[in-house]
Amino acid sequence: MRETASLFVDCRCTLGEGIVWWQERRALLWTDIDGRRLWMHDERGTRDWTLPDRLGTLAPCESGEVLLALAKALFVTTVNDGSTDQLTLRPLATIEPDLQSTRTNDGRTDRKGNFVFGTMDLRDGHPATGSFYQWSASHGLRRLELPGVGIANSICFSPDGEAMYFCDSPQRRIMCGHYRASEARLDDVRPFVTIPDGFPDGSAVDAEGCVWNAVWGAGVVRRYTPQGSLEREVVVPAKNPTCVVFGGDAMDELYVTTSRQEMSDEELARTPEAGGVFRLRMPGVRGLPDRLCRLG
Repeated sequence: MRETASLFVDCRCTLGEGIVWWQERRALLWTDIDGRRLWMHDERGTRDWTLPDRLGTLAPCESGEVLLALAKALFVTTVNDGSTDQLTLRPLATIEPDLQSTRTNDGRTDRKGNFVFGTMDLRDGHPATGSFYQWSASHGLRRLELPGVGIANSICFSPDGEAMYFCDSPQRRIMCGHYRASEARLDDVRPFVTIPDGFPDGSAVDAEGCVWNAVWGAGVVRRYTPQGSLEREVVVPAKNPTCVVFGGDAMDELYVTTSRQEMSDEELARTPEAGGVFRLRMPGVRGLPDRLCRLG
């Protein structure tokens, strides 16, 4: 089955990423990493805030605040509804201070309310110096004992929280393992799917346990069954889809962020909305809201 998403927010981010559905506020949040901006869309419209550094990923919190994973540190902020362009940031943890070439990339809150994220190496060829981490209110920052990665991506969790999906994008393979949230540990790590074209980027899991993956360079989002079989494909009218989330009152709307990077002038002229947020209503499919991050 192939369907096509349509433009929802024409924000034209340089590197749109990290989209989440904030159910309590009926709002979408996402980042333009290279633009150093946090974006939000709700019933009032669309607005954005300037940040002091690149925002790799984010998560709404039980406190009503938002956790922001800036390039080298975790912060918490309050997203107000005023007109100010600046946010007040409260620091939580420093990330890889001794590695100048890395920054945060993908992340998602696990089913227990801990924030799991990864880093990437910005140098040519993306050396595998990045890592995966869990931040929890009880233990702070803990590194997951996984091999180094060039570009950490595709972090998401099965409905019961016992399986974690993730990838190193240059390897073109999404992995899966048995996740122990209390121990920040992943066992029985194994390949889940191999991407034949493009590179696996951000992912989300729906209520049936199927994994939806945005494929950078291929202009598609693919749905895989828990057994790893390709079940459905959504065309995105932009070359580089980056992240996916389900939202809406019925959790049946698929939202996709995109990037304008690695596109020729001809490609940008043909798809000027690249960098926007795209949407597709999907009757019969229901997403799962992410657990709110626990700060205390």
